[in-house]
Amino acid sequence: MGATAGAVWGRAEQQDFRGRVRGTLLGVAVGDALGAPVDGLTLAEIRETYGAEGLVDLGFGHGRRGAVSHLTQLTLFSVDGLIRAQVRRDTGAWHPPTDLHKAYLRWAATQRDWGPDERRKEDGWLAREEWLYARRDPTRSLLLGFGDETMGTLDAPKNPGDAGPEAAARSAPFGLLVGWEPQLVVQLAVECAAQSHGHPAAYLSAGAYAVIVHSLARSESLDAAVQRALALLAARPGHQPVSDGLQHALGAVRQGMPTPARVAELLGDGTAEGLLSAAVYCALVGEDVRHGLCLSVNHDGPSAAAGALTGGLLGALHGETALPPAWLAELEGRPTLLELADDFAMEMTQGPALHGPAGASPGWLARYPRG
Repeated sequence: MGATAGAVWGRAEQQDFRGRVRGTLLGVAVGDALGAPVDGLTLAEIRETYGAEGLVDLGFGHGRRGAVSHLTQLTLFSVDGLIRAQVRRDTGAWHPPTDLHKAYLRWAATQRDWGPDERRKEDGWLAREEWLYARRDPTRSLLLGFGDETMGTLDAPKNPGDAGPEAAARSAPFGLLVGWEPQLVVQLAVECAAQSHGHPAAYLSAGAYAVIVHSLARSESLDAAVQRALALLAARPGHQPVSDGLQHALGAVRQGMPTPARVAELLGDGTAEGLLSAAVYCALVGEDVRHGLCLSVNHDGPSAAAGALTGGLLGALHGETALPPAWLAELEGRPTLLELADDFAMEMTQGPALHGPAGASPGWLARYPRG
């Protein structure tokens, strides 16, 4: 793994980048929170509960409005792992998949422990956030993938038959590594996805999603971002279902008014490539962020994953100020999301000032330990 180094960030560039980081993470979370209450319901059941237009506002799930699922939890730990990888690079140890795996193991602890262990200072601050210690319908593949210390790799992936969307839905943060070359973003997302989802459709969808976010975070259009993903996928074995899904999404845009039926057609059987296809379509045809997100969750398929994937795209494309403020106001964990987003932006733009040769900030290293 490598990255371009030595970039100089102007103040306006830093502010734009922070807005896109915030937008991406908040977008994932708000899309997840919108879709989670109807996850697994049919469109008929959604309409029976919420009216003829379906779900058009945050619903109640996990005891409150705006609650997030395991998809947002894992996205937060993806960010934590990426910051920790940058900090640990000072030691000469540079293998981001290992740092991400450790972060996902910290997430797994939140699914089985009652609360944070304050004695474990090496866990950093995110693992001490008590609200994260809540089981929010994690899939069996996630619990198995991170159920022991063994890290899945592309040569020996965990759950090699699982083509579900959960790995892709935690992969937006990889796209925020805007100083990295696109092919390296794909590679990191793919390697980290294989830690829980070993089917090529799952880990290549994660790589494609990450590099689409990467292009959006660098101010490219969504159409151009998809074209870049298609070009990078072409050389990878097993890419055809993912590439076909992205092509279908682009083609569907020209087929008239968006409908739940068209989203359902793109979703297919709810595997990763279908969810990615539907998310790209909803982000392309949405009249605004709210419309795109509502379109992404009103169907028979996995609504939380579809909302999370769509929200990440829209947030990276438009920044945080385009997200519906009334939904953000009720979003579970918003202070944590914002704090982590700002820490990520600061690390990526000013990391050497926090832990470089000239000295290290003890407070930063307490938040993101090198261990």
